[in-house]
Amino acid sequence: MQFMKHQNQRAAWFIFVFYHRLGKDLDYSFMRNFISTCLLTFVLLGNIGYAQQTVGLFQNSANAFEGYTLFAPLSSNTTFLINNCGQKVHEWQSSSNPGNSVYLLENGDLLHTGRIANSTFNVGGFGGRIELLDWNSTVLWSYDYSSNDHCQHHDVEYLPNGNILLIAWEKKTQAEAVAQGRNPNLLSGDLWPDHILELLPMSPGSASVVWEWHAWDHLVQDFDSLKPNFGVVADHPERINLNYANAGLGGYSDWMHTNSVSYNADLDQIILSVHNFHEVWVIDHSTTSAEAASSTGGNSGKGGDLLYRWGNPIAYDRGTTGDKQFFGQHDAQWIPTGDRYAGQIMVYNNGIQRPGGNHSTIDIIDPPVDSLGNYSIVSNQTFAPALPTWTWRDNPQADFFSSGISGAQRLPGNHTLICEGVSGHLFELDSVGTVIWDYVSPIAAAGPVQQGDPISGNSVFRCLRYAPDYAAFDNHTLTAGDRIELNPLPLPANCTTASIGTPLAKKTFNISPNPFQSEFTLKQSGKVQSTLDLYNLQGQLLSSFDIQAQEQIIEIYHLAKGVYIAKLRGQSGYIKIVKH
Repeated sequence: MQFMKHQNQRAAWFIFVFYHRLGKDLDYSFMRNFISTCLLTFVLLGNIGYAQQTVGLFQNSANAFEGYTLFAPLSSNTTFLINNCGQKVHEWQSSSNPGNSVYLLENGDLLHTGRIANSTFNVGGFGGRIELLDWNSTVLWSYDYSSNDHCQHHDVEYLPNGNILLIAWEKKTQAEAVAQGRNPNLLSGDLWPDHILELLPMSPGSASVVWEWHAWDHLVQDFDSLKPNFGVVADHPERINLNYANAGLGGYSDWMHTNSVSYNADLDQIILSVHNFHEVWVIDHSTTSAEAASSTGGNSGKGGDLLYRWGNPIAYDRGTTGDKQFFGQHDAQWIPTGDRYAGQIMVYNNGIQRPGGNHSTIDIIDPPVDSLGNYSIVSNQTFAPALPTWTWRDNPQADFFSSGISGAQRLPGNHTLICEGVSGHLFELDSVGTVIWDYVSPIAAAGPVQQGDPISGNSVFRCLRYAPDYAAFDNHTLTAGDRIELNPLPLPANCTTASIGTPLAKKTFNISPNPFQSEFTLKQSGKVQSTLDLYNLQGQLLSSFDIQAQEQIIEIYHLAKGVYIAKLRGQSGYIKIVKH
């Protein structure tokens, strides 16, 4: 894992620097003995109180995207918000562990899924409850979608209109499955296809279903010509092969195991990560519920049929094993405006049973879609693209692997925040794929562990980074508190910035673009006349600029490339800016 590599690199660097500072030529024998002595010293120091770090913050580079990271350990009913120094700035308490996703909404409420008992759907990812908590953890609204016949699982999505999308299983009996053309040899019990609901939250404990889509309405099968849905699977990539089954991932009942749902408001479309099919699917949300159950209607004219799918063309009988790209993936989402890959699709590709050995990657794909949301495919071929636009893997590649859960988020500056879920490992990549922030969740089943103690059972479904000017933080004071782990190590030096104000305070100004080359635009609220000060990371004042408008272009030619701090006099908060 990344954080273990950092420890070895630090030790090696210390030896290298100390050796060269001796200022003399040493023979090989002396050098070998010297290094051996140093390594022994590290071991002895560890034994007398300087234990190997196991959790918490391992790295916080100056150019990490400044913000607050939200994560909900799967073994805890507490959701945490930490700053880049690993200090807790807020937490929420729920009556249940997550099941599985959490989101901080712009109004400051926490959208939290909860895991409640269900004797039927008691498998990985089950939840059953959706709730909204206010800033003080008061339950504003809660709704249970859990019974012997259905159960919410994995993920939800908050829509611009205030409604909530959820993923859920629905139980089909063996008889119902066989009646639709399922091969009985592929059944060992009931079958659980997925469906998507859009809920309008009502009074506490109630909700109205305003839209729904069911996979069961969009089947094709070539097993039994006397049953419905019979046809040539390869002729119908818009439909779901009822007899595609991957017993190695999820078993027979949990047929699809959809683990993420995301919404694109510009296209009015939904993307699903369908784990057991090793695919992402796009469906039309502009339909009515009746149209979503058919193959006509909506912006696409195709009803609820699949508009696009990618990752494993074997699932629709096109292509070969060599065309398979996804291996038990999670967290499919469209990349937002402003990013280098805006409009493309990013996926955490877990890499289970991947050729060449298990290892995870972050993949970005560019779907063949036009401005109207129509996806093209050549007859008898697979959906484009042939390969991802961008892929990040570790070196060695086996060092980055999570067999389940996990996710990724694109950040400003073309950075990527990654949750290596099973190990609770959260880290940020810069635009060239270098790790610049590194953190391991210290929460196990029994609570926070002591720094230096072994850690297991600290899985995290996903994490999200929110900028300091995110609307949720309006009217809330975010004060850096203690680290979550017990007996924490001293804070890194770059977490001491008292000379230029309180880190990550709510800002009343914004700077774009960031990074910039020679100029940027400052936008501020409040008074017009002010002064913008630029500091280096040591808190030394470098330049000042008179501000005469609420929106003003600042030209900076004299400063070298690097990271600086921008602060408006008399106002709280500051912004890290990068000149490149």
